[in-house]
Amino acid sequence: MQLKVAELSDIEDTLTLHYKYQVDSIAAEDKADGFVTTPFTKAELTRLITEESGLFIARKDGKVVAYVMAASWTFWSNWPMFAHMIKDLHNLSYLGQTLTVDNSYQYGPVCIDKSIRGTGALETIFDFAREHMAKRYPILVTFINKVNPRSYAAHTKKLGLTVIQEFEYNNNHYYELVYDTSKPLAL
Repeated sequence: MQLKVAELSDIEDTLTLHYKYQVDSIAAEDKADGFVTTPFTKAELTRLITEESGLFIARKDGKVVAYVMAASWTFWSNWPMFAHMIKDLHNLSYLGQTLTVDNSYQYGPVCIDKSIRGTGALETIFDFAREHMAKRYPILVTFINKVNPRSYAAHTKKLGLTVIQEFEYNNNHYYELVYDTSKPLAL
């Protein structure tokens, strides 16, 4: 498995993986094993790459088999869900500091092809992305829909993210989680 910060030439392959596990297009038999809720376009991934260097991918046998997205709150602010989270940052503290758009970033979504699940791929790509984002931000923030227990277990048990609060948005219930980006995973 080869890890890299994505380039524009990686967009189509990333979208192929994304579509396979996105909630609106995932095969019914795969949904119980986790899914990605947010849809993305080629234009959005282009911005993520060119403005944020925030798409991290893993390739195996020429195919993108995993990705992590991570970017500033400014990048994510056009999506209503993230705008909602931004408004609440000042009410949260972690590592002895109040969360802000300057000291934290939004991690996710993350997607791992089922062909490599259980191989340590999640931990490997998470730590690769964390290492790059730690140069800019001390705190990772993310959310997980409560109807996605596989993602919750993976992020809390395998990666060690901490639930900072639970919240409701658009009739859905979420966990909000944080992580100290200076802390490498023990791989």
